[in-house]
Amino acid sequence: MRPSPRAALLFDLDGTMLHTDPIHFAIYRDLMAARGIAIDQAFYDRHVLGRLNTDVFRDFLPDETDPQGLSDAKEAEFRRRLPRPFPATPGLGRLLDRAEDAGLGLAVVTNANPLNAEAMLAAIGLRDRFAVVISGETCARGKPFPDPYLTAMERLDVAPRDCIAFEDSPSGIRSATEAGAFVIGLRSTLDDAALRAAGAHLTLADFTDPALEESLTRLEGVSS
Repeated sequence: MRPSPRAALLFDLDGTMLHTDPIHFAIYRDLMAARGIAIDQAFYDRHVLGRLNTDVFRDFLPDETDPQGLSDAKEAEFRRRLPRPFPATPGLGRLLDRAEDAGLGLAVVTNANPLNAEAMLAAIGLRDRFAVVISGETCARGKPFPDPYLTAMERLDVAPRDCIAFEDSPSGIRSATEAGAFVIGLRSTLDDAALRAAGAHLTLADFTDPALEESLTRLEGVSS
């Protein structure tokens, strides 16, 4: 039996492991337009990116009688539009190989619902690399609260200080930071300044970015 990890890499999914935000934006634009609200990319980035759908609907569609049903319909449409296969963020596969060789734990921590998480991991061909997949929809509170990351850390039995979390949104960065992880932002949608303003300790263009090396080497030292 493989020993429990001493350190771990925790990955957000949308916008981090794969760049699906343009699909989500298009669906949100259609959904809101049908209700008389015009949104643009700036609105999506500020008010939607990384948040639970039901939280967004409470803010902007307060008269919606079934926010969870609307969320389920929105995510079903996402799965319908998601191309298969879909490219993973560059360097992700190599990073996972290195992490496994070093004995690091791995988990996905996402606000996507479980069906979406399964669909996206299958689309990029990496479902079998993650024994732990945490959805904010199944936690007491989703991101931006720390509950999803704390749940992953508990499942992996690793201390927060020995985790690197990869995120692309202010909501996710706040969640991981409050859980105690070292947080690295992916510049898939937001720039370095915006990610650091949200609390990211470091930002990357993708997983091939040399800026990752120092943090990864430190974590490997914890695991050895």
